Amino acid sequence: MKKGEKVKSPGPHEIDLGAVKLGGIFKSLGTFLDLVSDLAERGESELRREGEFTVPGSKGTRAVYGVSVRVGAGGSPKVEPFGNIRVDRGRGPVVDETREPLVDVFDEGGEIVVIAEMPGVSESDIHVEAKEDILTLSAPTGERKYHKEVLLPRPVKPDGFAVSYRNGVLELRLKPATPETGPGRAKR
Repeated sequence: MKKGEKVKSPGPHEIDLGAVKLGGIFKSLGTFLDLVSDLAERGESELRREGEFTVPGSKGTRAVYGVSVRVGAGGSPKVEPFGNIRVDRGRGPVVDETREPLVDVFDEGGEIVVIAEMPGVSESDIHVEAKEDILTLSAPTGERKYHKEVLLPRPVKPDGFAVSYRNGVLELRLKPATPETGPGRAKR
């Protein structure tokens, strides 16, 4: 399989890559809801499933896939996929050279904190751009490549942020463009 080549999808829960078949991370909606319910009962806030494999017929292309499920306020789940298997409308699932990092965003009133997992790159390869309420993270060079646009809870100052990168984890602390209003968070 070549970069960008279509990956056949025989059903809603399986991806066929020739000799390799991936079962769905969640086999059905019922299983997914059971997992979220179990998380809430155990008092846990996150469930994560991930995997990686070499694409048959490629020259070492690695497919990385995963999902993070967090239980938010009121027990509502937030599902965030990550990896380099993308759905291209009209072409179906494709394995891309660029991975999508797992990203968490926290609005802490005086600042917005963004945590992104980007292992395998050096800090100098990471590019960060903030524009209004969109944050773009990328690492376009090196053996591992990453790219993701993140919708922030409110607009931030384009140059008002601090960056740290340790052990593959990028932490950004961004300053909101407008201060928090009242006892709650700024309204959009």
